[in-house]
Amino acid sequence: MIAELISVGTELLLGNIVNTNAAYLAQECAQLGLSCYYQSVVGDNMPRLRAALLAALERSQVVILTGGLGPTTDDLTKETAADALQMPLEMDRHSMERIEAYFAGIGASMTENNRKQALVPHGAIVLDNDNGTAPGLILEKEEKRVILLPGPPNELRPMFEKSVRPYLAAICPGTLYTRTVKICGMGESKVAARIQDLIDRQTNPTVAPYAKSGEVHLRVTARAQDEKEGARLVKPLVRELKERFGMHVYTTDPEVTLERAVVDLLLANRLTVSTVESCTGGMLSSRLINVPGVSEVFKSGFITYSNKAKRKIVGVKKSLLQKYGAVSLQVAEEMAAKACSLTKSDVSVSVTGIAGPDGGTKEKPVGLVYIGCCVCKKTTVKEYHFSGDRAKIRELSVAAALTLMRQCILEYYSQMTFGKQ
Repeated sequence: MIAELISVGTELLLGNIVNTNAAYLAQECAQLGLSCYYQSVVGDNMPRLRAALLAALERSQVVILTGGLGPTTDDLTKETAADALQMPLEMDRHSMERIEAYFAGIGASMTENNRKQALVPHGAIVLDNDNGTAPGLILEKEEKRVILLPGPPNELRPMFEKSVRPYLAAICPGTLYTRTVKICGMGESKVAARIQDLIDRQTNPTVAPYAKSGEVHLRVTARAQDEKEGARLVKPLVRELKERFGMHVYTTDPEVTLERAVVDLLLANRLTVSTVESCTGGMLSSRLINVPGVSEVFKSGFITYSNKAKRKIVGVKKSLLQKYGAVSLQVAEEMAAKACSLTKSDVSVSVTGIAGPDGGTKEKPVGLVYIGCCVCKKTTVKEYHFSGDRAKIRELSVAAALTLMRQCILEYYSQMTFGKQ
């Protein structure tokens, strides 16, 4: 079954907001087994929107429109769809009561134009909006389905999950089952080279690499009759990928981020952690602190951007800074070791580098970053050369720091286990 997405709103065409709805719905359609060949963005203009909808209905069985369901005169999606499908609008008492209750609940008076949102095409399936005033709609006409969803993501996503996903699952002949193998500490080209033989002979399931900032995700997808069959099909390939990449695989759970995996590792081993950052300016500690439960392990985070801060806050020797410079292996090592000692943490991570766009030299170019990790008094430092603008270099530095922390903890406990044998 073929699905098509139409995003409505002049603000999308002007680039005033990022179209996250299309990415979300495309992923959801793929997981439901719907083939999505076209996406389009149309401004708040009835003739152009009508033409786009009719063209979509010529080539797709399911058309999902987002946005344009508000109370103002430029919100035209519902009116356009009703006209194109020849389904006259009528007042839906249930929707009107919900809109009135919504305004009463927030202690505000309802304006007359909100009544427009309770008008629905005759015969439409009405989808309640638990997070706003505009109901969603499903219009069925001659084996075609047109689904209208509100534009705000905090309204669209809950409505899709509650009402649209079950509806589409019931009419879709099969599903796409997906597992994601997440890899850190290896570049995309190296990962792709290791799985080229699998890609060359793949049929069902398939595997495809996707580069993220500082990591690579391998998406394993199987077309199946149901989720149970899909899980059975992808299991051998996921097992093969785990064997090939070993400790570089940090999770196969799509909900687990790299920082979540690191925090889980700290929690599992009852380790505390502190950070001391220069060029990343707190980004590393921020990603760690975003993880629920991190308060059990996170002790302190220092931002030591200047040489004076490195000396005064964590105790880096002045002689080291003068001899090697702030961006050096020796200073990164000292920062990590001193942070552990100062905070009585089991683990500490240091980051010092040149994020640019200026400040680089021939000997120490922009993108040079040193990251240190101290685990139970053993310190490891790695040198990195990142490319990109200032924001990209800082982002890659944080991902590398999380990867190094995970690697050092795993190696520490691996050596302990080996030593006992």
